[in-house]
Amino acid sequence: MSKIALFGAGGTIGSRIVDEALSRGHHVTAVVRDPSKYTKTDDHLAVTTGDVLDPRSVASVAAGQDVVVSAVGGGNGPGHIATIKPSAESLVTGLREAEDHPPRLIAVGGAGSLRTPAGNLVWDAEGLPEDLLQVMHAHGDALDVYRGVSDLEWTNCSPPASIQPGERTGTYRTDQDDLIVDDDGNSHISAEDYAVAIVDEIEKPQHIGERFTVGY
Repeated sequence: MSKIALFGAGGTIGSRIVDEALSRGHHVTAVVRDPSKYTKTDDHLAVTTGDVLDPRSVASVAAGQDVVVSAVGGGNGPGHIATIKPSAESLVTGLREAEDHPPRLIAVGGAGSLRTPAGNLVWDAEGLPEDLLQVMHAHGDALDVYRGVSDLEWTNCSPPASIQPGERTGTYRTDQDDLIVDDDGNSHISAEDYAVAIVDEIEKPQHIGERFTVGY
């Protein structure tokens, strides 16, 4: 079983990754700003204070872990002001400072830089709200940060166009840079099955040093 530290454990995606990992017997450390507000309990769950934007905090949390997962959201500011790219930079710096062998990093990414069946990128679609575009491009900037790293084991997982709480089916498809769509042209996955894909990647690494995406 793996030791997993997870930033963003209280969020929609992060909380489901916690649940999925615990259901498989992994040991999870939920990294949150205020442990008093994190109420989930489990024999294999620890809760600690941490700040994904502080490399020293990242290094401290990473000590003794096999995998660090970042499910931190992006906020509402422009790409370089929102937390997404700074989080990526802090995670990379912090893991490089971690004692012993740095744990593997798996980061939740964004769909904006995926290629659509029409051949353009998701963020090139007309009519997208400006705040959504800023978050999409921030995820693209974060992916560029990871792609510039050769001394750490990292993986970035882009969700499809739509990810919402729903049913855990345990099934999904994967690709690298192409948006996954179903026979009706929809690109979607439940947050529960996205979590399945993340924990599957933890247990059987298939995408070290690259981005991949999932969907139905």
